[in-house]
Amino acid sequence: MPSVPTPFDAVHIGARVVVRSRLAPAGEAPHDGPSMTDTVGTLVARDATRVVVATRHGDVSIHLDRIVAAKEIPPRPSRRGAAHLAPTVSDLQRISGPSWGALEREHLGDWELRASAGYTQRGNSVLPGGDPGIPLTDAVDAIERWYAVRGLPARVQLGGPIGFDPAGDPLGAELLRRNWSVGSLTLCLTAPTERIASADPGGADVIVSADAGPEWLEAHATTRSGAGTPAAVAVITGSPRHLFGQIRPGGGLSQKLGLRDADAAGTTPIALARLGIAHGWAGLGAVWTHPAYRGRGHAAHLTARLAAAAREDGIHLMHLQVEADNATALALYERLGFDQHSSYVYLTAPGGN
Repeated sequence: MPSVPTPFDAVHIGARVVVRSRLAPAGEAPHDGPSMTDTVGTLVARDATRVVVATRHGDVSIHLDRIVAAKEIPPRPSRRGAAHLAPTVSDLQRISGPSWGALEREHLGDWELRASAGYTQRGNSVLPGGDPGIPLTDAVDAIERWYAVRGLPARVQLGGPIGFDPAGDPLGAELLRRNWSVGSLTLCLTAPTERIASADPGGADVIVSADAGPEWLEAHATTRSGAGTPAAVAVITGSPRHLFGQIRPGGGLSQKLGLRDADAAGTTPIALARLGIAHGWAGLGAVWTHPAYRGRGHAAHLTARLAAAAREDGIHLMHLQVEADNATALALYERLGFDQHSSYVYLTAPGGN
């Protein structure tokens, strides 16, 4: 069972976990029967000496010196069917939330408010899963104030079934009543990691690491406006766990490609992708290929190799988000084996576009 760092540094309170532990202190043999046990449930507490896991049979306190291995696992399915399609829309929103970092995260009841100095809509919007704990109109007032203090437009990532109408959602209706605008229709895709790994078309060597590294971050800084800022780095490296993938070019590249000497020497990546790992799922993002190398299958190969690495680490489910009008990317992911699960839109307060 692949482990996470003890004492659960990479796992947040509320995550579903499995913990393998000794039944007797280290160096002592149990009196009878097995020497170890697995505890499955929700991580509800931790301190310098123990963790507490809430199981179906009650809370279990486990001393850290008895833990052999531990890992985060997906939430219990809400619906029947294939595991990657079983989560409800709100469940998948909650599962995927930590896979994209944010400089600030603050909770309003079950809602999560995220701010990242304006870098990406996901990093600067509310994830409204569940009950805000106060009346809806008061909750919207609160998030408008929260973003105003940070000099950011108030924005909500509102999820629903594919093709849903935001006006049919109570929160969506309230935001529309306040003249918030709707945009950026995005599809949520999911798949088993085994399926994606098996679809690998093959290709160049892929480097996979747990840390981004300077070369990965330097290449990513060229992919979009603001991608080289400290806020962007914090977003990219802000998930509980990560896998970063890259493909580097071979030597002897033609100068007509417009690459620097370092690129021609094979030290600067020509293709990137990232997995943010949380809740036992791997979220694919930051997929990019240098324009001179597009159309050669690098993105598909890189995605499949990251899926294989996640599978080897005990992660069996994947998700990603793709804008609904990005036909090229959507065709790529569906060809690899991703299924459409749900969708979301961003609603933005007046003056925020």
